[in-house]
Amino acid sequence: MKRIVVLGGGESGAGAAVLAHKKEFDVFLSDSSAIKPRYKEWLNKYGIRFEEGKHTEELILNADEVIKSPGIPDNAPLVVKIREKGIPVISEIEFAGRYTNAYTVCITGSNGKTTTTSLIYHMMQKAGLNVGLAGNIGNSFAYQVAECSYDYYVIELSSFQLDGIYNFKPDIAILLNITPDHLDRYDYKMQNYVESKFRITKNLSEDDCFIFCSDDSVTVEQLKRIVLRAQQLPFSQREKENQTAWLEDLDMFINYNNSDFSMSINDLSLKGKHNVYNSMAAGIAGHVLNIRKDVIRESLSDFQGVEHRLERVLTVRGVTYINDSKATNVNSAWYALESMTTPVVWIAGGVDKGNDYSELMELVKTKVKALICLGTDNSKLHAAFDGVVPVVVDALSAEEAVQQAYKLSAPGDTVLLSPACASFDLFDNYEDRGRKFKQAVRAL
Repeated sequence: MKRIVVLGGGESGAGAAVLAHKKEFDVFLSDSSAIKPRYKEWLNKYGIRFEEGKHTEELILNADEVIKSPGIPDNAPLVVKIREKGIPVISEIEFAGRYTNAYTVCITGSNGKTTTTSLIYHMMQKAGLNVGLAGNIGNSFAYQVAECSYDYYVIELSSFQLDGIYNFKPDIAILLNITPDHLDRYDYKMQNYVESKFRITKNLSEDDCFIFCSDDSVTVEQLKRIVLRAQQLPFSQREKENQTAWLEDLDMFINYNNSDFSMSINDLSLKGKHNVYNSMAAGIAGHVLNIRKDVIRESLSDFQGVEHRLERVLTVRGVTYINDSKATNVNSAWYALESMTTPVVWIAGGVDKGNDYSELMELVKTKVKALICLGTDNSKLHAAFDGVVPVVVDALSAEEAVQQAYKLSAPGDTVLLSPACASFDLFDNYEDRGRKFKQAVRAL
């Protein structure tokens, strides 16, 4: 019997273990940290053997194949040992893809992927399709393949998940943009990260569709280098020629198979330039899926948005508080600041992933009246913005940051949590950071 070892007992790992068990493999799961009760329940329900708080090498290095959770880096000593023994290491997405014939719509990009994934899922549900939501959002893809019978999946893919893909193939692949992110995982080399994102196109055939932003210079540059067999469906806010979706004044047009679809960007539920891109990508996907135009239009106009992504929390004493905790890189924070129309008290900081703040400089100069650095080490933020922003202060908790913001803001201002950094110096994850921020705002 083939032995499968799963490294990591979170959503993706526990889900992969359940699917492997159902496919009658000899399964063992190992996590160096504590496993959450919810995932232990899954493992115990199926009698899957597991360990937590350690990795026992003799129980791992005898695997025929290892499924690695995306959070574990490739250069982790144990992963290096596994590879040296010639044991294949794959992702949960690769593993689950072997056991489903469902139609898959896969979305990647440095920014906007959760919003676009959620928007397409919303559209497909509205169209009455039997669809699951998976990957970096929603439930484990493998767990759903094991337990549900969906005809379609909408899957958000991070670069870490794509790194473990070899034969998996989307039917529709969407690449929104590529800007520097997670460079700490890619030897601080942008090209390594770019190639990781482009793995989404690796196995596409002539029958598949590749939807991409032709305004993104990094994407276009990389496209020149590779041979892509799939149908290419570009979208742009700058060009009209040869685009599948484009802008004319305030109208968004989509032309797929002579569909002739248009709607005003004022009718899109998601505001801001970056969300026009997200809506274009979703609209093209809807056309490829043969969803009716009225359903596409309705979905783009009534979608509620994603928690922790430019989420309006409350207006207190004339000041609007916005939770954009999901902005874990500089480019996300750029989009957030770009969409602000009032003076901003900006809360930023956390674990820096090799950030270059210079691209924010012009926006910060014109829009930010005060900066609150929320992190254990704010030296890079201070180096970039001391003397640029009139007031720069530090905070060590969401509550302290909100109290400071309350003092520094005036009616008509916006307090924006858009950290441009990862969260794990002071919080469990970006969701924890966002929830604590909202809690602190509600307590004002």
